[in-house]
Amino acid sequence: MLTSDEQLQAFRDLFDAHARSILAYALRRTEEPGDAADVVAETFVVAWRRIDALPAHGQARPWLFGVARRVLANHRRSNRRRSALADHLREVLVERVAEDHSDRVTAALVVREALNRLGDDDREILHLTAWEGLNPTEIAGVLDVPPSTVRGRLRRARERLRQTLSDLHDPPLDAGGNGHLAHGDPRPDGPALAIDTEGNR
Repeated sequence: MLTSDEQLQAFRDLFDAHARSILAYALRRTEEPGDAADVVAETFVVAWRRIDALPAHGQARPWLFGVARRVLANHRRSNRRRSALADHLREVLVERVAEDHSDRVTAALVVREALNRLGDDDREILHLTAWEGLNPTEIAGVLDVPPSTVRGRLRRARERLRQTLSDLHDPPLDAGGNGHLAHGDPRPDGPALAIDTEGNR
């Protein structure tokens, strides 16, 4: 059992080492910065309550991601609506894309659309890999599954992403015979995400 001073120092060390990563994780999964801050606060409240039983230093980061993931799930269940800020940001992004026809923007939109077509589980494991920079063992700690399960899920998610990207490069014709996506325009609802579909990070 740690003394009060040791508990406080352990918490400060934990917060200093990982708060920025947890905030970045939350910002990419919430619509308003205030919501992301709430997720970080609740995550570290849980950490403080368990300060005497935290995982070893090397496992603290994936453990915190796992806590943040559960906090986010609770937030989503309690608030499903899209915020006005998020809608405004989407409109701004659409306008910016309309003004910039570079190959880089086009490629980013194609990847974003492909990710939007994947299931929630596929998107989450790809985001944890590409955005958060976690390896399969760390992701296993976040998702509370064996590393072998993570590797299998990641392989299948990459295969589905690769197939979806292939489909988007040759979209079905719309009713007018034009080569537009049949179901609508791409939705740039987040930062461009470059994911290596060959299985490398």
